[in-house]
Amino acid sequence: MKEFQYGIKIPKERVAVLIGKNGKTKKDIEKDTKTNLEIDSKEGDVVIKGEDGLGIYTAKEVVAAIGRGFNPEIALLLLKVDYSFESINLKDYVGKSKSSQTRLKGRIIGKEGKARTHLEELTGCYISVYGKTVSIIGTVDSVLTGHRAIGMLIEGSTHATVYKWLEKKRREMKRKELR
Repeated sequence: MKEFQYGIKIPKERVAVLIGKNGKTKKDIEKDTKTNLEIDSKEGDVVIKGEDGLGIYTAKEVVAAIGRGFNPEIALLLLKVDYSFESINLKDYVGKSKSSQTRLKGRIIGKEGKARTHLEELTGCYISVYGKTVSIIGTVDSVLTGHRAIGMLIEGSTHATVYKWLEKKRREMKRKELR
């Protein structure tokens, strides 16, 4: 059978998290996705090899999520079929301005992490703010909702407006489930 490979770069400071204690995280990813990870800890380069395209794609998503600041236990949720990962680059909204990126990260995280925690509770997804990105892991529907909510905050909507919109969205989802 033909072997495929995919290369991805993660921040050097996240390599240790990807490998895990005694290589446990790396082994878990390899076992669950039927792939092989070759990690260059000096450069942060990761080469994912395997015979199954879906396994390679899933491993890439898990590695990318860990690289974007997620805890490995949360990143491994991406092994479930109905979970997805999305990363929003703040440069796309405010350019290279460090002060604008810091301001937006502050709006998303909130005082002592309260805004981020509240967003996670209302959307049902996990949010990581790392470097120049905001990343989301959750079910497909919750990731779409989370992306929209974060987009609203980035565009300048007040937190109260975003929370009201999310509560309305959550009520709609519950009504759909009851039908």
